[in-house]
Amino acid sequence: MSLTSALSIAQTALFNTSRQTSVVSRNVAEASNPDYARRSAELSSTLPGARIAKIKRAANEVLFRQNLFAISSWQGQQTMSGGLNTLQLKVNGAENATAPATAISKLQTALQLYASTPSNTTLAESAVQAAHQVVRSLNGGAEAIQTFRAEADAEISAAVKDLNRLLGEFELVNNEVVNGTRSGRDVSDALDRRDALLKQISEYVAISTNTRSDNDLVIVTGDGAMLFETVPRPVTFNPHHTYGPGTTGNAVYIDGVPMVPGVGGNTSARGSIAANLQLRDDTALMMQNQLDEVARGLIATFAESDPNGVLADAAGLFTWPGGPAVPAAGTLQPGLAGSIRVNALMDPAAGGSAARLRDGATYLHNASGAASYSDLLRTYSERLDEPMAFDAAAGLDTTRSVTAFSFDAVGWLESNRQQADSGAEGKEALAVRTATALSNLTSVNVDEEMALLLDLEHAYQASARLLSVIDEMLSTLMQATR
Repeated sequence: MSLTSALSIAQTALFNTSRQTSVVSRNVAEASNPDYARRSAELSSTLPGARIAKIKRAANEVLFRQNLFAISSWQGQQTMSGGLNTLQLKVNGAENATAPATAISKLQTALQLYASTPSNTTLAESAVQAAHQVVRSLNGGAEAIQTFRAEADAEISAAVKDLNRLLGEFELVNNEVVNGTRSGRDVSDALDRRDALLKQISEYVAISTNTRSDNDLVIVTGDGAMLFETVPRPVTFNPHHTYGPGTTGNAVYIDGVPMVPGVGGNTSARGSIAANLQLRDDTALMMQNQLDEVARGLIATFAESDPNGVLADAAGLFTWPGGPAVPAAGTLQPGLAGSIRVNALMDPAAGGSAARLRDGATYLHNASGAASYSDLLRTYSERLDEPMAFDAAAGLDTTRSVTAFSFDAVGWLESNRQQADSGAEGKEALAVRTATALSNLTSVNVDEEMALLLDLEHAYQASARLLSVIDEMLSTLMQATR
């Protein structure tokens, strides 16, 4: 080997060591950055010596796709679980204290007490007050559900705006990756930013990716709609600011394709948008239907019958805008829970008499005016536990007593909450495991980097010694030629 070759090798070694040290130092500096993928300098043999061929970025496409899937599933389940917990507190209260089922149970107790002493005016008024509590529970629950739907709608609107913003940022970074790849530049930093954006996008909507030439990326949603191809595809949504029982929420469209809401407590929704669509259009509406059916059942239970059997039944303790007629049996009346009222004829606060609950309001049953008459009160108490027909649109058993149906509504929500909480635990575990597996392959291990840095220091020292020896040899050679 000539001295010139040896000098070239030593110089190349010092240059390579310098580049490798810079890469390792960057790795150590970014060790705490979850979106940073480890870099490594790959050497290639040359004559003489070796050179750094490229800076390689650690990546695992299969694990990364699995992690995106897990993030979407977990985010959707978190949204579902949080929404159900919010509904439970707003509609039924802590430990179901304000649930219609609880209020109906108290009303039944008040009726039984009044029936035992039908001459007691205080007990009569207490029964009417218990009826008012049932109405407040139903009215408040219906209002809370519509407020919840409006809040879910606002969250969808905000999520769509964020998603469009992220897609705009993704376009810029993707162009940087493509142009850098074409020109042969190191695009590792841009790839890190692009992967970080994909993780954020997957929180809103399920995605899958396809890499084309020059590292160009195409994004498709889990529903099969094109989300990004060279440019972002439009994600559109027209929000509603207020909701009522008859309000239908608008769909979210991705490239003209409507998003599909999730299904079930352990929801199939992947991403927060699909979960909020489910909460707004399925879960909350089902709860509204259940409250409406409870209200209809109460009106029917306390309806007064003509003692002569000639005239139609009339609304009794509970009435509604369609009163004094009684709602059709087994048929859902949308919005009834929000409009049910205590009959003014039996409400002392409205100028009525609580004693009419005992005697009858529209039809007189206590014709003799006996203070001990309790037949009608006992009939009402018994009817609360008698089976009746309920609309299947409420999602519960169609033949139940109004008391049992109201408790079934509580049980339905609790069952969905339990499924949602259990699903959230499982999906969080999957997201954590895939993230950990990906991190083990792509993230920085400081101990390994420090060990590599020590090896590079030794390599630098060896190259420096080689240069020193070559310098001495050249000096000797120059002296010999003088």
